[in-house]
Amino acid sequence: LFKAFLALILTTGVSLAFAQQIVEYLATPIGGVSKLVSIELTENIAIFMKVSLLCGFVLAMPFIVYQIMAFVTPGLKKSERTWLVIVVPFAGILFAAGVAFTWFVMLPAAIPFLAGFMGITTQVRPENYFKFITNLMFWIGICFEMPLIVMFLAKLKFVTAKQLAAGWRYAIVLMAIVAAAVTPTVDPVNMGLVMAPLMGLYVISIILAALVGRGSNG
Repeated sequence: LFKAFLALILTTGVSLAFAQQIVEYLATPIGGVSKLVSIELTENIAIFMKVSLLCGFVLAMPFIVYQIMAFVTPGLKKSERTWLVIVVPFAGILFAAGVAFTWFVMLPAAIPFLAGFMGITTQVRPENYFKFITNLMFWIGICFEMPLIVMFLAKLKFVTAKQLAAGWRYAIVLMAIVAAAVTPTVDPVNMGLVMAPLMGLYVISIILAALVGRGSNG
C-alpha cells in the first residue's frame, strides 16, 4: 500500500507539469477558462492542485489496484496470481472508459442543461465547475469497475453468475439509486445515460463470473 501511495505521488507530480493544459482542456465544455469567474484568492491554485491529483490518480490506477490486490490476497496459489496480470490492465481500461464516457457523453448533455436552466444567466466559479466535473468523472470511473469487482468476488466464490442473474431486479434498483446519486441533473435523460452503461456492465459482470466459475470448477 505504501508503494501505491508513492506511485500516486509520482504520477501527481508528473501531472503538475501539464496541469495548465489539462485545466484549459477540461474547461472546453463550459466555453473555456474565460467563462469562469473566480471570487477567492486561493481558488485558482486549489483547482490546479485538485486537477493534478485526479490525473495522478488515473495514471496510477493500475499500480494501485495491483498493490491492493497483492495485499489482500497473499494466500493465492501461483496459478491464481496470474489473475493479477489480467486484472491490473483491465482496471485501468475500465476506469478510463468511465472517465471517457463522462467526458464525451454525459458532460456535453448535462452542462448546457444546467447552465441554461430556466434561462437564467449563470456565472460559473472554477471551484464549483472543476469539483463538479472531476467528482463526476471519478465516481463514474469507479462505477465502471463493476465487472472487475464481480470477477474478483466470483474468483473467491463469494458470488456466482447464477446468483447475479437471478438478482437482476435488485441490481436495476441499485443501479437506479447509483445513477440518481451521481447524475448531475434530475431529468430522466441524464439518469438513463448513466444507467444504460451500468446495465451493460452488469451483463458483462455475469459473463465474467460465469467464466471464472467454470474455470474454478474445472
